[in-house]
Amino acid sequence: MLNLFAKWNEWLGHHMFYIVLSGLFIGFVIPLPDSPALRMIVVGSFAYMTFITALGTSFKEFLKVLKNPVIPAWIIILIHIVSPFIAWLVGWALFTTDQYTRLGYLVGASTPIGVTSVIWTALTNGAVSVSLVAVTLDTLIVPVMLPLFFKIIIGQSLQIDYVQMMLQMLWMVTIPSLLGMAIHDYSNGKVTDLTKHAGGFISKIAFFLVIFINAAIVGPSINWDWSTLKIILVTMFLVAAGYYTGFLGSYAFKDRSKEMALAMVYCVGLRNISFGLVLALSFFPPAVAVPITMFILYQQPFAAIVPYLFRRFSKEAT
Repeated sequence: MLNLFAKWNEWLGHHMFYIVLSGLFIGFVIPLPDSPALRMIVVGSFAYMTFITALGTSFKEFLKVLKNPVIPAWIIILIHIVSPFIAWLVGWALFTTDQYTRLGYLVGASTPIGVTSVIWTALTNGAVSVSLVAVTLDTLIVPVMLPLFFKIIIGQSLQIDYVQMMLQMLWMVTIPSLLGMAIHDYSNGKVTDLTKHAGGFISKIAFFLVIFINAAIVGPSINWDWSTLKIILVTMFLVAAGYYTGFLGSYAFKDRSKEMALAMVYCVGLRNISFGLVLALSFFPPAVAVPITMFILYQQPFAAIVPYLFRRFSKEAT
């Protein structure tokens, strides 16, 4: 039975692009009303995926990165300074008279790292410890950085329930990560095999559920007509630019490796869109949320394309 799970897990690992697309498609076709129960399923699925991911990571690697967090700090600079600047430039160039769309891109580009960055880093054999430290640090500084950012750039003070956000991140990332790494070290890495069969297979099913639920909740808010075509195309460019910014940013380090580059690509490219939508809908006119909603169309599909691009460039380099 374990061999069967291992085969299924391996097959799903090589076809993540189709898992992502099917989750988005089914979610948009079958809309669901937002509810606490659905949110609990998402949080629980994230927690399980993070736990399975952490089973393959040791505390030694995590603490090594934490003691010298140069790479995670650089990732945070790319996220909260470089990416918003790119979004600001694109907004002013292409939406000169549409202040709400410009603001939407700015809000979307300044949101924290998405938890799925850790999952995708693990799926592609990237440096998981770098992703875990980056997500942890970003969660700690966001309560200070974001209000200051919006006050300086937009001139508006935001009263955001960061305690709730940090508690949610605690359950989705911190606790399952610490538990997984502790079990890894206690078993001397023997539990890593769990990630290759039943545990890994179930985590991919959980990943599908997360994408499906988010798409089903967000789908009804998207107005599918020609007037949104420009926003859809520009959003595609900005999401791609986020991934590319992480890729280019990895060249800042002499000891750059493929594993580190993958972690940077996913941390910079994947954002907490749900948090961005909450920001937009809570403090700005509804039109500001439209471009942020479009991010969900591209973030996960592009994440699934990244490993194919890495493999192609690696072959060309050789």
